[in-house]
Amino acid sequence: MMSSSHKKLQTTISKSKDEEISSSQTTMNSSPKYAGFFIRLIASFLDTLFLALPLGVVVYFLSGGEWFDFQTYWHNLQLAAAGDPQALSTQPKTDMRWELFFEFLVLLVTIVFWEKWGGTTPGKRMVGIKIVDAKTYKDITNKQAITRSLGYIPSTLLLGIGFLMVLFRKDRRALHDLLANTVVIYDETKE
Repeated sequence: MMSSSHKKLQTTISKSKDEEISSSQTTMNSSPKYAGFFIRLIASFLDTLFLALPLGVVVYFLSGGEWFDFQTYWHNLQLAAAGDPQALSTQPKTDMRWELFFEFLVLLVTIVFWEKWGGTTPGKRMVGIKIVDAKTYKDITNKQAITRSLGYIPSTLLLGIGFLMVLFRKDRRALHDLLANTVVIYDETKE
């Protein structure tokens, strides 16, 4: 024989499980709010400012100034600001070993952020968007993270069309999202 308190506890647990299942089905069936081009552009700018730029400074100093010729960059910038048409006639030298190290470091740090912050980077977190699996809307896997990051290469090489696809697709997915089966949505837990 069950006591009445035991029956109440079982009923409560059963209701709680039913509500949880119903809630997850609602989440799966309801369409998320997709992040558009401009909010993603702002997040990208913030990531450049707070993630890539600091890493770039570290790599520059680790390379002892060998990564790229900062003086030539600065000189070209001054010529361009003065309106000199010869501003880009001399290209600064870049050490590809340090360039690859920088790109790998940015990839690694980005994946760490995606893993630890549930599909966000500092920029995405600041604007309230995140990357999720396109079918389940759950956190992305490391395989998806790497595929998505490498997908930036064709998105860029196709004259940026891979990024501009966001403007024309209903689900706001870029080429790298399609390749990795991801989508960028507003993080409703932050609202």
